[in-house]
Amino acid sequence: MKILVINPNASKSVTDHIRHELEKIKRVDTELAVTNPEHGPVSIESAYDETLAAYHTMDLVKKANADGYDAIVLACFSDPGLDAAKELSRVPVVGIEEATLHMAAMLGHRFSIMTGMRRRIPTRDWHVRLRGCEAFYASSPSLDMSVLEMDSNPDKAKRRILELARKCVQEDRAEVIILGCAGLAGYAEDIERELGAVVLDPTSVAFKLAEAMADLRLHHSKVGRFSNPPVKEIK
Repeated sequence: MKILVINPNASKSVTDHIRHELEKIKRVDTELAVTNPEHGPVSIESAYDETLAAYHTMDLVKKANADGYDAIVLACFSDPGLDAAKELSRVPVVGIEEATLHMAAMLGHRFSIMTGMRRRIPTRDWHVRLRGCEAFYASSPSLDMSVLEMDSNPDKAKRRILELARKCVQEDRAEVIILGCAGLAGYAEDIERELGAVVLDPTSVAFKLAEAMADLRLHHSKVGRFSNPPVKEIK
């Protein structure tokens, strides 16, 4: 089995971090590749960033299909370009946000999402509604840390997450905590040990789901929403 994990931002550091963590959990028979676009934003913290990142990510999705990968993971919690990637791909494309919201809804009565920056909280609210998970949604507190800061300063990120997650459990009745950034990959185990509630690392959740989907030979339906885009001249 071959799985490609795409970090849609152009940060090599975040890509290396994701690769390091997924190597620990992949099956021995899974061939893992982790990559990022050469161009685009080095972090994704706005709708503008998402749009730029999605454009450059599509080429990697096309190449993954041509190179015979069995599944693709988009490792950004905003899922930039996810619908377009599903249109383009013959194999399943798993967005870490979409996958983890549904997983969290299965594991507890309510979930909270740790969000890097305050300005992204409305996007979290919108995406929860988009995925049909609003009934399970408790809150989305802000860490007030950038993507690159969360990646480079794990001790500070973990302290901040633990502080906010305790409030979510006590005040918002959250039973599951989602680490809402691919840059937080690998932090869940330490935080869960101290917190007691379930803590989900979206990149790990999506990757293991991708392995399962590849095993089952699942793919996106091509009869409607994710049908192949019409071929046309692009000027």
